Parts: sequence; structure tokens; C-alpha cells
Amino acid sequence: MADRAALVTGASSGIGLAIAHMLGEEGHGLTVAARRPEKLAGAAQELRDAGYEVEEVAASLTEEAEIQKVVAAHRERWGRLDVLVNNAGVGIGAPVAEHQTKRVDMQLDLNLRSIILFYRECVDLLRAAGAEHKNALVVNTASIAGKSGQAWLSVYSATKFAVVGWTQSMNKELNGEGIKSLALCPGFVETPMTEFIRDQVPAEEMIRPSDVAEAVRYALHVSPACVIPEIIFQRPGETV
Repeated sequence: MADRAALVTGASSGIGLAIAHMLGEEGHGLTVAARRPEKLAGAAQELRDAGYEVEEVAASLTEEAEIQKVVAAHRERWGRLDVLVNNAGVGIGAPVAEHQTKRVDMQLDLNLRSIILFYRECVDLLRAAGAEHKNALVVNTASIAGKSGQAWLSVYSATKFAVVGWTQSMNKELNGEGIKSLALCPGFVETPMTEFIRDQVPAEEMIRPSDVAEAVRYALHVSPACVIPEIIFQRPGETV
């Protein structure tokens, strides 16, 4: 049984999978969760082939009961939680007059509501880790769109602003218990989620998932006296 354990959502590709690899390298037992079972199974096998211990849980993270299922599986397998990575998210662009309620709700539920519920369901485990080593960490994937409002991606942008605000609130609420929260705010990252913009921003000019994972690795290793509340990732020449 690993001495440390981590739970990563949206772990079947992109940033989530890169962070899961990094956490495995750092000696964490892993629980990985994502919506599509077949894609998650492939990612989980990739992690196992790299030598990491992995629990995989396919789940629709817009549903409260599914979130509880993920946390229960993690608790049963590992019995502890040192790092929670709230990475699952979705962005659906539309002009304001054409927003579909279903798509608005999906972004609100996955990008924000699921993070709130994961904190609630995991806070006892995080408190135990914080009491042990004062360095429990929760990583919330926001976006550079959560630092500067974006036309067309307005709902997505609003949810990511909320993630940044939630992260600030959790630091004020939980830092005294050894629990740190970090908001990741990247620009375009080379993942399936950014395929829509490849005609304007080539993949080779995008931030790499490994860039984000390495920043999280750094956050893992700072002392209990240091909280990193937010990291912004920009491409050369970009401004927030």
C-alpha cells in the first residue's frame, strides 16, 4: 500500500493524465476518474504499465451520487487522501443569444458544482492528511479564461472565474488545517479540448500537459509554510 494517495478527475487524457503520471512518479497510489469507461480504462492501463498502483472509477461527475461513488471507491482502496485533483471540465462556446440551457447546466455542474461536492465528500480525508504532514493539496483546474472574461466562451469563463474564487475561499477556510488549494489557470494546452482552435493556434505552439504537471509537482514539494494559491500559464506574447 502506498504511503500517499491521490484522486484525479478527468484523468483519461490531457492535463489530468499528465498529473496522474507525475503523482505516480512521486509515489502516490492513484484513483483516476472520468466519464467514458473505455477511454479511462486505456489511461489506467497506461499508468499501470508505468508501474503505478491504480484504482479506476468511470463516473458522470455532474451527478452527486456518482461523485460519492468515486470517493467511496478511493476511500476503500487507499484509506487516505493527500492530493485531490479536480480536473474534469468542459467548455462549450456559443454567443449569448444561442446558449442552450442543457449546455449551460453541464458547464456549471461539471466545472464548478462537482468541485464543491468533491471538497465536501473528501474533506475528512484531507483533514487527516493535513493533521499528519501539514501539506494536503487540492488542485483545481481553472483557466486563463478565469482571469479575463472571454466572448463566445462566456459560460465557461464564468465557471472558471468561480473556480478561482472558490480556491481562494478554501485557502482561507482550510489552510489552518494543513490543507492547501491551488488553482491552475492555463492558456491553450495541447489536449483534445483545444482541437477547435488548432487552425488558429498550432498544437506545437500550445502549452504542454507536462508543463502543468511539473508545476503541480513543485507545489507538492514546498514547505508547509508556503501556499501557492494560483499559477497562470501563458504562451509567449500572451497577456491576461
